[in-house]
Amino acid sequence: MIQTLIVPETISRVTNTLSQARFRAYLVGGCVRDLLMGKVPKDWDVATDAKPEQITGLFPKTFYENAYGTVTVVNESEPDMSLRNIEVTPFREEAKYSDKRHPDKVTFSKTIEEDLGRRDFTINALAYEPSKRQIIDLYNGQKDIKDKIVRAVGKTDDRFDEDPLRIMRGVRLASELGFMINSETMEAMQRKANLLGLIAKERIRDEFSRIILSANLMTGIVILHKIGALKQFLPELEEGVHMKQNGDHIYDVWEHTLRVAQHSADRDWPFHVRLAALFHDIGKPRTREWNKEKNDWTFYGHDVVGEKIVAKIMERLKFSKQLSGTVERLVRYHMFFSDIDKITLSAVRRIIRNVSRENVWDLMHVRNCDRIGMGRPKESPYRLRKYESMIEEALRAPTSVGMLKIKGEDVLRETSLTPGPKIGHILHALLEEVLEKPKLNEESYLRNRVKELAKLDDSDLEKLGKEGKDKKLEIEGEELKKIRDKYSVR
Repeated sequence: MIQTLIVPETISRVTNTLSQARFRAYLVGGCVRDLLMGKVPKDWDVATDAKPEQITGLFPKTFYENAYGTVTVVNESEPDMSLRNIEVTPFREEAKYSDKRHPDKVTFSKTIEEDLGRRDFTINALAYEPSKRQIIDLYNGQKDIKDKIVRAVGKTDDRFDEDPLRIMRGVRLASELGFMINSETMEAMQRKANLLGLIAKERIRDEFSRIILSANLMTGIVILHKIGALKQFLPELEEGVHMKQNGDHIYDVWEHTLRVAQHSADRDWPFHVRLAALFHDIGKPRTREWNKEKNDWTFYGHDVVGEKIVAKIMERLKFSKQLSGTVERLVRYHMFFSDIDKITLSAVRRIIRNVSRENVWDLMHVRNCDRIGMGRPKESPYRLRKYESMIEEALRAPTSVGMLKIKGEDVLRETSLTPGPKIGHILHALLEEVLEKPKLNEESYLRNRVKELAKLDDSDLEKLGKEGKDKKLEIEGEELKKIRDKYSVR
């Protein structure tokens, strides 16, 4: 089919170089799919009938160090990072995957048709030859794009036997693109899901992470559960299926969890927040007890138990220690006390210390998602807005003499004074000046001004010091009013 797709100049140079050397050159896979969908590809793949050594001979800078024959063409001057490294791979034939991870043998083929026949899904089994403006579509991939269908190429069982990670990839594509998985492909995924146990956890983690980062996070998790894939690497999450909660919840643990996680995606929160949202109640199934007095279920300590479960999950999936620590803390403290009639600023500061200044707002995001997952209409009711205002107040740099570029010991060195109230009066007098004119907060000016203030009578100096304290209180009051107005609280 003749069709013109808009291809960046950097990519055209690669394909033109191959074509001018009398080799066939095609864009293949996800980049063709994205172009047909009107999206900008995140990476570009070229397939060719040239062999690796022939490819390297055509370009000034390349590197070649893999078993699949892929040569990476390097464009260091390209400002777009997605175009810096272009992978060029010789046509390949299908091969056996005895270990379910890698082909037993990589055999180069002569035709693009053979190469496309080994690919995973029809929407990825597309090739575009820029020199001829021709799309090669042997498996109706364009129709599946139009119909929003994820369908395996050829015999479905064979595709997943070759590489079971394709099960995860298919779910990820459905989540990222908002597509449906066709019934035959879904059934094959279900039959072969147990093979994911043979796949390196790092590979599973990478596909799982992209599902979590997709717009349709909830859909992806539901499919993984439906086909039996989730139990292969995240069985703890399924413990909440059909598990009823107490009267505050209208959904069971499983559905509540899914809704909380999806809201984090709807708000486009970062990866660690989405993970914390997904895992926030993972400790509930193991802490559920019937309370006769309340005549209801309780989940006391599920946040503490959840933290420990999350630590094991993150280690199992080979996530970094830094990311693991962040997610664990968010899960551990997501039940923070927020009664505005009883909460104190010191308690808020403790929470900040527990989760860190960098992640305290992430904690609020998780809490807000939790509310929406309970079926509540608003993310932030008054009490949570009040809590947010207290966080901002706690994080605010206090207005104090500590802001000055000199300290009490500097005053002692510049004068003949001895430690006492007069030192405080001088510092507060300086503070008033600096609050009025921040440019005056320079060490040289302040040292000279100290000498002048030290000559004043005690009563005059005390008056200036009091004026400094009053100014401090005035400014603090104004700042607190702005914070509270911002959150519409008192």
